[in-house]
Amino acid sequence: MPEPLRITGDGLVLREWTSEDLPVMVELFDDPAVAHRTPLVSPFDEAAARDYLQAIRESEGKRINLAITTDGLRPLGEILLSLTRGTIGYAVGAVHRGQGLAPRATRLLTEYAHTTLGLPRVLLQIEPDNGPSVAVADRLGFRLTDEEPEYVTGKGGRAYTLLTWAHETEG
Repeated sequence: MPEPLRITGDGLVLREWTSEDLPVMVELFDDPAVAHRTPLVSPFDEAAARDYLQAIRESEGKRINLAITTDGLRPLGEILLSLTRGTIGYAVGAVHRGQGLAPRATRLLTEYAHTTLGLPRVLLQIEPDNGPSVAVADRLGFRLTDEEPEYVTGKGGRAYTLLTWAHETEG
């Protein structure tokens, strides 16, 4: 069995989720803002957390889902990387926002994707009205591409548009 993935730097430890994290997942993800911007179910209760952890385990080799922590223990949010598309997504718990967790975690996972996984291009797909995520992309050197917007119908029939931001290795 391989060692659990841990990525450290910039005051963060990104680590794999465990069964012990289920109650904290509920605290982090049972939030209207998370429900609005992600495909996670709402309400997000302990049964939803168990289902989500199972889905994470079943996606091994296709996606990396990591808890964002400052101490390697208590999750403050999540960051994930689709290995098939090279797309990063994240969610930070409401009480932990404003601490720079999303940009620091995104920087770490982008560097990991480029240097360890050899992905030449890492993407963020962001709704145009999501100012905080646009600020993260801009701050980290992601550039808005001229790719066609992706039009999505999400849970509850919510229609939204995603613009693609890219971070590419130099050379």
